[in-house]
Amino acid sequence: MVFSSILFLEYFLPIVLLLYYLVLLLPIKNKITKRRFSNAVLLAASLLFYASGGFSYILILAGVLALNYLGGALISNLKNKRKLLLWITVLADFGILFFFKYLNLFVTIYENLITRDLMPSEMVSNIITLTRTGKLSFVDIVLPIGISFYIFQAVSYVIDIYRGDAKPQKNFFDFALYISFFPQLIAGPIVKYTDIEKQLFERTESVSLFYEGVTKFIYGLAKKVLIANTLAQVIDSIMELEIKGLGAGVTWLGAICYTLQIYYDFSGYSDMAIGLGKMFGFNFMDNFNYPYIAKSVQDFWRRWHISLSSWFKQYVYIPLGGSRVETGKIVRNIFIVFLFTGIWHGANFTFVVWGLVYAVLLVAERLFLGKLLNKSKVISRIYTLFFVILLWVVFRCDNILQAGVYIREMFTKGTGEYTVLSFLSVKSIAALLAGLLFSMPIYKKIGDRVKKSVPAVIFRTVLLAASMLVVLNGSYNPFLYFQF
Repeated sequence: MVFSSILFLEYFLPIVLLLYYLVLLLPIKNKITKRRFSNAVLLAASLLFYASGGFSYILILAGVLALNYLGGALISNLKNKRKLLLWITVLADFGILFFFKYLNLFVTIYENLITRDLMPSEMVSNIITLTRTGKLSFVDIVLPIGISFYIFQAVSYVIDIYRGDAKPQKNFFDFALYISFFPQLIAGPIVKYTDIEKQLFERTESVSLFYEGVTKFIYGLAKKVLIANTLAQVIDSIMELEIKGLGAGVTWLGAICYTLQIYYDFSGYSDMAIGLGKMFGFNFMDNFNYPYIAKSVQDFWRRWHISLSSWFKQYVYIPLGGSRVETGKIVRNIFIVFLFTGIWHGANFTFVVWGLVYAVLLVAERLFLGKLLNKSKVISRIYTLFFVILLWVVFRCDNILQAGVYIREMFTKGTGEYTVLSFLSVKSIAALLAGLLFSMPIYKKIGDRVKKSVPAVIFRTVLLAASMLVVLNGSYNPFLYFQF
């Protein structure tokens, strides 16, 4: 079930909101008891939401919940074995993640290594393109939706308990709600326990917060179905063709469309998640802050997928010494963090290369390039966007070989069989222009002043109506980050 589906918008969400607020209206004087009932509604809804993707997913989620609830309790109570218990819990978490997300990759590599009738060049090509030989008759493991997100939340929980930054949650069902709360369960933002602990019981629902939530949700839905989905059709139609010979115009169009698609797809989902949270009294951190106006790669990563960047900074970069160590170790720390960042996104060499190239750029900025970029805001923004777009090509392609061909075509003359106009319609041009415009903080500066004015309300109503029409039409609608 996705937020931009008829099932969610017309049935699931209205029913959950109705049940939730009916519980709050019950004549129960004890606030704790009433909150437990309201939390029970959210937990039941969250488990039903996740089970809609497959009942087996619930069993995996339940295992992660039990592991980390027990791990947190033992780390807190058995002081002399805290470090050992932390390692056991964290390694078990990442073991689960490895099994479901990366085992297919390792099986592919191993199959090619043990297949004797392959030429070395063929073996390397198969590994790079993730082509199986079938030597092991291994059945591919299906990746559970959202597992990377809720595993990272669970790991942050036990680490925070070990550090003394948080106390273990005594009630298992409250802990389960923290991990499985449906707005942020399957595609973030990644919510640390310390950020939400008090909100589990001490949050306050209000009309103004609900209004903010609805507003945020509408913008997120519009981002997804009006801009991201439309631009997706452009890049998808380009990627279905033989890349060689397309030339600079077509390939740059595809790269720009994907750059905007992934931003509006993921930030749209995050906005909907944050908006849903507000409807139920929760406040989650913003996950994006206009990343395409960044003045450096470092600035880009302060603005893109903020909850993931913050997680790696707090639980990997700083424990390694952060920026407080000598230059050589700082370089090492950056490479480790962005190697893990790439790997987190998926079991493909494209993600590893994507992460490592970002590491190279960040190290260059720290050593010498940053001073040069500070001399010109225009040049620094062009430089940043140029590399971000190129790296999104690597991220989008099925394998490194395809990425290399695509990037080469971005700087060559095509055969002329296809032109930019071959892939554009009035609808896609409108989405492209809107995507470019709203990737800059233009509306934010205006919207903050007029957000409750009549024109602003009319604008949001039109957005909602247009979005619902697209949803009812049943067109292309998956979320990109579900695969991570």
